[in-house]
Amino acid sequence: MPSFDVVSEVDKHQLTNAVDQASRVIVNRYDFKGVDASFERKDYLVTMTAEAEFQLQQMLDILQSAVHKNQIDIACLDVKPCRMSGKHMTQEVVVQTGIETELAKKLVKMIKDEKFKVQAQIQGDQLRVTGKKRDDLQAVIAFLKSADVGLPLQFSNFRD
Repeated sequence: MPSFDVVSEVDKHQLTNAVDQASRVIVNRYDFKGVDASFERKDYLVTMTAEAEFQLQQMLDILQSAVHKNQIDIACLDVKPCRMSGKHMTQEVVVQTGIETELAKKLVKMIKDEKFKVQAQIQGDQLRVTGKKRDDLQAVIAFLKSADVGLPLQFSNFRD
């Protein structure tokens, strides 16, 4: 039976490139000369450190621009509030990967409400959609692409 998986993934290599590009921009920008500002990435967490909150806002704009240039959807960035740590302000940006259970349940409900002739089941941090006809699956893909779920979705593992 034809099936496909609905996932939300971010390529770590592209994310690393985006953070490195943003770091280079900070080093070369005139308004950041002599300022202790930096980006640090650990897995899917990017920590920005600067001396003032307005600099963190500028750094966030630079990071979003670099992420977009590396073909990563900005909707997957979850920006946490600024906090003071010593003399510096820090802000964390979490890059969301995987489909959380609540969102997966919402997607399954949306698919069932549209009365597609498919079955959707949650498998960990992804969603497997199975149907008898390839056209039904393509209709579900088109429907999910047009739906606003707040997280970028990719469709992988399409099997006939």
